[in-house]
Amino acid sequence: MSKLPTPQNQNVVDAIVIGRNEGARLLACLTSLQDQVRRIIYVDSGSDDDSVQAARDLGATVVELDMALPFTAARARNAGLKVALAGAAQFVQLVDGDCTVRPDWVATAQKFLTDHPDVAVVCGRRREMFPDASLYNQFCDLEWDTPVGEALACGGDALMRMAPLNEAGGYRESLIAGEEPELCLRLRGMGWKIWRLEAEMTQHDAQMMRFSQWWKRTRRAGHAFAEGAFLHGRPPEKHWVKETHRALVWGVGLPLVALIVPFGLWLLLLYPLQMLRIGLRSGTWITAAFTVLGKFPEALGVLEFHLNRLRGQRTGLMEYK
Repeated sequence: MSKLPTPQNQNVVDAIVIGRNEGARLLACLTSLQDQVRRIIYVDSGSDDDSVQAARDLGATVVELDMALPFTAARARNAGLKVALAGAAQFVQLVDGDCTVRPDWVATAQKFLTDHPDVAVVCGRRREMFPDASLYNQFCDLEWDTPVGEALACGGDALMRMAPLNEAGGYRESLIAGEEPELCLRLRGMGWKIWRLEAEMTQHDAQMMRFSQWWKRTRRAGHAFAEGAFLHGRPPEKHWVKETHRALVWGVGLPLVALIVPFGLWLLLLYPLQMLRIGLRSGTWITAAFTVLGKFPEALGVLEFHLNRLRGQRTGLMEYK
C-alpha cells in the first residue's frame, strides 16, 4: 500500500461507487448521490452490460479497472480514492453499486465529521431493500443493525475523512473480504475513531435467495476472519481471533472429536444446546439455528485461507450473486 496525494480543499465531498453488472441498481445508486456530492466516481470491474456507458450518461467519472490484474473490492476502492484525492476532496462517501443513499445522509455525516475532528469514519444504518424476500435477506438486514456510538469498524458504505486515509495508505488490496474492518483497525491504531450514527444511510439489495448463496457468503466471512487474524491477531488487536477459533472449534474440532473419541457422538448434542442458548438470548430460533450452522462454512473458509497461504496461492473471489 502506498500513500496517496494529500487533498488541499477542506470542504469537498466526492462519492466512490464500485460495481460490476449492477444494471438498474447502479443507476438508482448514482441517481441517489447526484444532489449530495460534488462528483461521483464510478469504478467498474469488468462489466459486460451497459454499466460504464450508463454511468457516463449520468455524469459520473468512470474508472475501468484492468481485469488482467487480480480484482478485489479494496483495489477498486483505492482506484476511486486516487481520483478523488487528485481532485482535492476532503471527504469521500464509499458506496457499493447495489445500494442507494438516503437523501440527507451525506450532509448529516459530513457535519458529524466536521464537528468531531477525531473521527475518521462515520456510518449509519444500512438496510435491506427487500428483507421479506428471503430468509437470507433478513439475515443481512440483522447484520447491518450494528450498535450506535463509537465502533470498531464500518461496512462498505461510509463517509471517510481523506487525510487519515492518505496516512494509512488506503485499503489493503490483497484482501478478498473484510477490507473495511482491517482499514478501520489501522486507523484506530493511528488514534482515529470510527463512529456509527443513529441515522438512515443506505438501502442494500442483497438478492440472496438461495441457501447456496448464503453458504458461499458465510464461507467468505470465515476466510476474512482467518486472514484478519493472521495479519492482526497478536495483542493488543487480537483481530478476529475469537471468530476464527469459534469457527474451527464448532465447524471442525467438535465433529472430529465426536468421530474419534469412544461414545463421542454424544458430543453432537452440544449443537442443539448451543442453538438453545443463542435462541434464548436473541429471541429468534431460526437465527440461532443458522448461527450454529454457519460455523461449518466459516470453518471451510478458515481452512481454505491457510491451505492457500501454505501453498503460496492466492484465494480467488467468493461472489455470492
